[in-house]
Amino acid sequence: MRKPIIAANWKMNKGPRETEDFLNTFAGQPGKLDGLTGQADVVIAPPFVSLPAAVASLNSASAVAIAAQNMSDQDSGAYTGEVSAMMLKELYVRYVILGHSERRTLYGETDAVINAKIKKACESNLKPIFCIGETLEEREGGKLETVLRTQITGGLEGIDEKDMKEVVIAYEPVWAIGTGVVATTEQAQDAHAFVRSVVADLYSQEVADKVRIQYGGSMKAANAAELLAQPDIDGGLVGGASLEPGSFLDLIKAAVSAAE
Repeated sequence: MRKPIIAANWKMNKGPRETEDFLNTFAGQPGKLDGLTGQADVVIAPPFVSLPAAVASLNSASAVAIAAQNMSDQDSGAYTGEVSAMMLKELYVRYVILGHSERRTLYGETDAVINAKIKKACESNLKPIFCIGETLEEREGGKLETVLRTQITGGLEGIDEKDMKEVVIAYEPVWAIGTGVVATTEQAQDAHAFVRSVVADLYSQEVADKVRIQYGGSMKAANAAELLAQPDIDGGLVGGASLEPGSFLDLIKAAVSAAE
């Protein structure tokens, strides 16, 4: 049985003060997360400037892991504006989101660039949340499987079975991110099952059965239970619904209920 993983991607929202306020409400009250973090992995990815505030606020709730939203594939040097894996490790960051569709489309990150970052994350003992997904044009053009297979194969090139155990895959239909439009339960399950089959082709069925695959397209409390009940959907990479403590907590509860 794969343990569900619910990750909050705050994108360019919440500075240090807002981060502290959120986490004091979300995790600072005794008992609020009792019985939840043992049954589902909970991850929060604030902007870089808010990572120290997040770590400081979560001292009393260490079961909640901190993620970065990106990182460099370089260790150090003349890379203005970049952040290295070792810098993140100093802040006790445990996960890093890589290959998000916004990084691909807005900043031109290729499968090769993303692959280099995944390799660096694994080398540095950070857990990659590896994002893949198709555009509406690609889906309607019958290219869904081709796009996903290409992204998975390119992103995981050179990643061995040992490192693959630490990789989380996030399937995010680009047309459903931040739009309020959600893939139907059947569409989401079919895509997740296909992703798992590609992992089986690249590694083995045993590895594929263990890898966790999140849904990353406008998941919220109203649709989470149905999505998370699907056999190949192991959690969510959540954007807008993770910005308010109550709604994010509801998503975690839905994941725990689906796993029971």
